[in-house]
Amino acid sequence: MSVINMNSYQNISWKEIEKIIEELSKKVLLLHKDFSSISTISRGGLVPARLLADHMGIDVILVDKNKIPVDSLFVDDIYDSGSTFKKILPKISNPSDFVYATLFARRGKKYPKQLIYSKKTHGNEYIVFPWDKLEYKRLQELAL
Repeated sequence: MSVINMNSYQNISWKEIEKIIEELSKKVLLLHKDFSSISTISRGGLVPARLLADHMGIDVILVDKNKIPVDSLFVDDIYDSGSTFKKILPKISNPSDFVYATLFARRGKKYPKQLIYSKKTHGNEYIVFPWDKLEYKRLQELAL
């Protein structure tokens, strides 16, 4: 099991996010599936979900739901340890039709077949998204 290196990090700019969202939306569109909504979790997934929803013309975003509709695209910022995926999988009625889209996927992990991502990390560096710079700073201070 790899550990995220808090001393090594990669800052992602808003300009990079825009490119990543565009790449991710193209990959999702290649599935030729109609999504009625986007589902996400409030920590990490909310901003990417909103950006992807706007890019794809999806009006409904479901946050922190106990049940995820089978025709809802799930969006998160990064597929890292797989813990979020494991937590939400039981909330889906038909996991084989489920699509889990992320901006990044941690290099070296085994990915579920439902995963679509835009980029892989270089290694175990912490990915600092524009919306969580303060969280990263707080985590660094706690590590001292």
